[in-house]
Amino acid sequence: MLIGEYQHNIDAKNRVIVPAKFREDLGKRFYVTKGLDGCLFVIPSQGWEQLQEKIAAMPISKSRSLQRFFFAGAAEVEPDKQGRILIPQNLREYAGLEKDVTFIGTSTRAEIWSTENWNRINSELTQDNIAQAMDALDF
Repeated sequence: MLIGEYQHNIDAKNRVIVPAKFREDLGKRFYVTKGLDGCLFVIPSQGWEQLQEKIAAMPISKSRSLQRFFFAGAAEVEPDKQGRILIPQNLREYAGLEKDVTFIGTSTRAEIWSTENWNRINSELTQDNIAQAMDALDF
């Protein structure tokens, strides 16, 4: 399970270290694509295949935007021996990644955020928002 929050930096060659605890769950190769709210989704191979299957099962009239959003700019990545991956320019630009990044685990996928955007989105969370979401789960 992908959980936790980790701070890292993008180096001069546009590589970033994937947290060691995440590399175990993500596997040798995984996928980085555009996510929601201005982050990047980091999806293990099995999750990527499930996403592809679900989108392929939809009528093209409903799936074409999802296909374009998730697949057009996606990258299959494999960490080097130091656990670093190269994040392509289009994805760095989409998520506003420059130097300081935050990896978070969201159970079945990880997300990569610019630390500035991560701090901003966290400041917008309120106890009321969380309580309403928890009510929907009967938690």
